[in-house]
Parts: sequence; structure tokens; C-alpha cells
Amino acid sequence: MKIYQRLIKITGNFSGFMIPYIAVTLLMSLFSLLNFTMMIPLLDMLFNSETSFEIPETPLTLDQFQFDVTFLKDYMYQEFGTLMLEHGKLSALMLICGFTIIASFATNIFRYIERRMAEAYRRNAVANLRTKIFKKVLSLDIGYLTNNRKSDIIARSTTDVGETEVAFGSIVTFIKDPVMLIFFFGTLVYLSPKMTLFVFMILPLSGISIGLISRKLRSVSHNLQEITGNLLGVLDETIVGMRVVKGFNADKYVSKSFEKSNQGYVQEYTKFASKRELASPLSEAMGVMFVGVLLYLGGTIVLSDDPSLSASEFMAYLVLFTQVLNPVKAISGNISSIQRGIAATERIFELLDAESKIKDKENPKTLNTFDKEITFENVRFAYEDNDVLKGINFNLKKGQMLALVGPSGGGKSTIADLIPRFYDPRDGKVLIDGHDIKDYSLNSLREHMGIVTQESILFNDTIYNNIAFGAETTLEEVIKAAKIANAHEFIEKTDNGYETIIGDRGSKLSGGQRQRLSIARAILKNPEILILDEATSALDTESEKLVQDAIQHLMKGRTVLVIAHRLSTIQEADNILVIKEGNVIEEGTHIDLMSKEDGVYKKLQEMQEYTQ
Repeated sequence: MKIYQRLIKITGNFSGFMIPYIAVTLLMSLFSLLNFTMMIPLLDMLFNSETSFEIPETPLTLDQFQFDVTFLKDYMYQEFGTLMLEHGKLSALMLICGFTIIASFATNIFRYIERRMAEAYRRNAVANLRTKIFKKVLSLDIGYLTNNRKSDIIARSTTDVGETEVAFGSIVTFIKDPVMLIFFFGTLVYLSPKMTLFVFMILPLSGISIGLISRKLRSVSHNLQEITGNLLGVLDETIVGMRVVKGFNADKYVSKSFEKSNQGYVQEYTKFASKRELASPLSEAMGVMFVGVLLYLGGTIVLSDDPSLSASEFMAYLVLFTQVLNPVKAISGNISSIQRGIAATERIFELLDAESKIKDKENPKTLNTFDKEITFENVRFAYEDNDVLKGINFNLKKGQMLALVGPSGGGKSTIADLIPRFYDPRDGKVLIDGHDIKDYSLNSLREHMGIVTQESILFNDTIYNNIAFGAETTLEEVIKAAKIANAHEFIEKTDNGYETIIGDRGSKLSGGQRQRLSIARAILKNPEILILDEATSALDTESEKLVQDAIQHLMKGRTVLVIAHRLSTIQEADNILVIKEGNVIEEGTHIDLMSKEDGVYKKLQEMQEYTQ
């Protein structure tokens, strides 16, 4: 239960909920018990057990009140007897029925309050858990998100949280039902210690049986959560790649892949369900068996020459015992939910406990201004065992433009990712104004940077919110940025202008339009350092011209690192690095590199001129 202790600790004020909840549960249990115990005088009256209502020679008074079951019982019977003598049995019967109705009404009022409190706690606890998971995902480094399937992270944040939500309801049951059991068992002990001792002897048998089932449920549940993540992964990849699926007539292939995952889920769920459904019938069968044994045992006591239990008390005992079975069955029925919740919670904690490799050092400095240069000093980087950068050195002066070119997979994008600390180098340093960027806080470092990538990252929101993207700004400033990015004209033609919803990942816009919105977002941020990662390589000629014009406006007066496939866009760069297999193999201006007869840059330039 350490898992649930930790879960309760991080999801809210459990102690603040538990105290009033237990108080309400106590009142509900008390009135419920009173409701059932009123059966004893009712049966005595109906079956003419006159001796039960005899008034003692020395009547009890409220001055003698004791919080004692015997006193309360004797005083109640005395009052019923007095009422029967003065007004007849019907009056006493009406009073008993009145007490029963009031007790039942009070029980249900407190039951309603109890359920509302439990639901409110569960709702708030799950909301807190979702918030913590989302904040954790935001804090994770790019490497973690790259190495783990997106669908698995989503499954942990949604499906597993849903299982945990159900388990929260079961936790509440484990608070409420023991309180009720204490009340009911206390009454059973008072009515017949002998029969209750028998009950205590046989109930553990039920617990042992259900415990064996629950242990198996936990392992099966964990497998079920893993398969659910795989199923979501296939679905997510199919939806995202639907154009490719349809373009290659791969419907049967992806259907087969989905069916395989789906069948795995069905098989695992069948194992889980067969074990889960066994718990309730098992407890039900044992309950019936216990009642049968109690009928015989109680009958022998009532029919004995010196009975310690009256017939009415025996009937009340049986009814109360059935009420004991309800919370016992509820607890056993919730075992499966709890075991499934534990499996889901373990997966959630794996995510919450994941260490981000990119984080602030203790007491980091704040990067207030960028004054001189960005420097790479013998930077090396590897993805696991695959060396990507092998000793990169360069300086990028403030206000200058540095271009990276070369074959795909050479390490250009990795260099760009190291500057905002999406990754950290394995060896060497990345410096800003002579200081290691690790010395600065991530927020202050990235505050000076704007990034425009080949794949425009947009959100299913309005055009305004995609450009502003959390910045405190005005519509006028957003429009100004859009105009500079050559985006204002097409925005005005949309249905609702800047309030137009652009769809999932900007699906309602063309590639060039999405790119110009990304540029407008960078313009609005007004960064000192600009990173352009193949920003026009995926566009048609007309769109590229508009985007390139927007980029020229964006680059004015800024320090720029640009990655480009189309070399015509970087001829004005102050310095060009040719990157191949993690090394800088050529460096210089466009003119310098074109003067090298057998240079790689010159060959790339000639190849592009030939294909245009």
C-alpha cells in the first residue's frame, strides 16, 4: 500500500477530507444500525412477547442515564411497555414505525452527503494528479520524449489515470466500510458472542481466497496497461500518417497491425476479467454458506432449554449479518479495481519519477543580455552509442549569420539543438559571452532565442493565440508581426480572421501559411538569437519566396544560426560550416567555399543549380 500512500500524499489534503468523512460515515452507520435494531421490539410486539415490555418495579429514569447498550435497551422497552399499557399496542407500533422511518431517512441523508464528499475528493485528487503529470511532461528533456513512444506517455496520462480514478473510489470504500463493520460487529457481539466468534473464525477464509485472486490480478493488470499503450500508439500513428496509408494502399497492412494489438488486448483483458469476476461470486457463495451455518447454530440456541438469544434477537442478528456481508462483498469486489489501480499507478510513478537530464544547476545565473558571441569548444555528442558530433569548434559573433550545410544525418540539427539546451554535449562546452550555458537558468537562456523549424509546430487554436503563444501582447502587436511575416493578407481572408481556429497542427492551412505563422511568432518574441532549422526546405517556389522574404525581415539585427538545403538562401551568410559525419570539413564565406575546386560546398551548389 506504499504506492497508495504516496499517491494520496501528492494528490491533495487527504487528512482534511478524512476527518469530516469519517464523522459523516459514523452518523450514517449509527442511524443505519438503529434502523435495523428497531426490528427486535417490532417482532416482539407482533408475536405477543409481552414479557419483553414488562415495566420493572423500580422504573428507570433519565437521571440514571448511562451510555450503555443494556441501559438504552431496558429504557426503550420500558417506554414501549408504558405506551402499550396506556394507549394500546397500535400506538406503540406507530411509534416503532416512526422511529424506523426517521432512522431510515437520516441514514439516507448522511449516505448522500458521504457519497458527495467521496466524489468531490476523487474528482479533485484526479485533477491534481493530471496536473502533476502534465507539469512533469513539460519538465522532461527532449531526449526522453524522443526515446519513449508518445502513445505510451499519453496512455499513462489518460488511461492509467482513469484506472487510478476508479481505484480512488475503492480507497474511499476501504475507509467507509470498516467503520460500518465496527458498528455492526459490535452489535452482533452484544446479541450473541458465541455466534459472532464463529463468524470471526470463518471470515478469514474468504479473505485468504480473495487475496490469492488479487495478487494474480495485479500482474495481469500491468500487462493490460502496457498493451493499451501499444494500441494507442498504432491508432495515433495511423491517424497522423493517414495520407501515407491511403497513398500506398496500406489499409490492410495497418489494419493487420491494429488487429494484432487489439487481439493482444482482448486476450489479456479476458485473463483479467476471468479473475476479477471470480471475486464477487466467491464472496457471495461464502456468504450464503455462512448464513446457512448461522441459521442452524442460532436455531439451536433459540430452541434450547435456557436460550441466551430470543427469536426476535436471532432474526435481527441474521438481518444485521447480511448487512455485514454487504461491506465485506464491497471490499472484495473492489480488490480488482485496487489491483488494477496499483498497476496503473506504478506506470504513472514511472513517468513522475523520470529524471530530466536537462535541468538547472543549483542557484543558476540569469542571462540578462547577450553581448558578444556564441562559442562551441570541442563539442562532442552521441545518441546512445552513435557519435553524432566529433569535436565541433566555431564562433558566432553577435549580429552575424552562421549557416550550416551538408548531407543529412551529419549533425546540423544537433548543433542547433545544443544552443537552447534541448540536449547537453557529452564533452566540450557551449558558451555565451565566455560562460557555459549550463551556468544559466533554462528560462533566461531560452528567453533570448527564437526558433523556426522545417515542420511548423502549431496548435489547434486561433491564429492569434498561435502567434502570441502565451505572451502578454495586444492584437495590434500580433498584426504587426503577421504583416512582417507576410501572413496578414491570408489571415484576413480566413473565416474569422485572427480568431480562426486552424485545426490540429494547423491542418486547415497550407505549408507556406503555417511557416509564416511560425515566423510571425518568432518576430513577436523579438529574440536576440534566431535559429532557423531548414525553414524553407519543404515549400514550393512561391511559398518559399514569401517565407524567405519574411525571414529576411526576421533576421535583421539578430544573431542567426541557419540550416538550409537550398544554398541560394545562405549566400549572404557571414560564415558557412560544411558538416559531414559530425565534423566540420569546410568553413568560410560563400565566395571562399566556391573558390575551392574540389570542395564539398561547391559540389552541393553545382548539384542544386543543375537540378533547378
